[in-house]
Amino acid sequence: MARYTGPMTKKSRRFGVDLKGNDKNFDKRPYPPGEHGRGRIKESEYLLQLREKQKARYFYGVLEKQFRRYYEEATRKEGLTGANLLILLELRLDNVVYRGGFARSRAEARQMVSHRHILVNGRTTNVPSYRVRPGDVIEIKQRNRESQAILGSLEVFGSREVPGWLQTDADAFKITVIDRPMRTQIDAPVQEQMIVELYSK
Repeated sequence: MARYTGPMTKKSRRFGVDLKGNDKNFDKRPYPPGEHGRGRIKESEYLLQLREKQKARYFYGVLEKQFRRYYEEATRKEGLTGANLLILLELRLDNVVYRGGFARSRAEARQMVSHRHILVNGRTTNVPSYRVRPGDVIEIKQRNRESQAILGSLEVFGSREVPGWLQTDADAFKITVIDRPMRTQIDAPVQEQMIVELYSK
């Protein structure tokens, strides 16, 4: 299973956004990394577009080839391609586990899924990119509900708002997918139109 394993704080500083979530190191140094990190560079249109694409990739934890497939699928759907792209990324199982409050980061949610701690409609699913649908019920396996990582995440659950297209029952360790997300319900710090312009060249 391919994934980025490098330093996320460095990427967060490069893009000026906390990609990891609650990254204290980013808060201490919210400027680009490197010796000349605080200096100015010439930002071309291509650089800005590339930066938005890379930001989206690292935000959702997908590699280039997989991200490109999401984009190509988004172009085939009705509506705005950029919004479709973000909706497809939001419907990933690892993202839903994170959004529902069962993990403190998408990386932690991805690990929970790949380690077979998650049930979808009563069946074990270990594919982080699994696409959920309205009506799906995501649960933590009974034997994993006492995990310190999960309990710790639920302790800070109240400080993070669950999007309206999901419903979380913390006592039952259950997330229900109510509907597909709308663009207005997605708080990803990404200008998706720039990604569309980049791939359209």
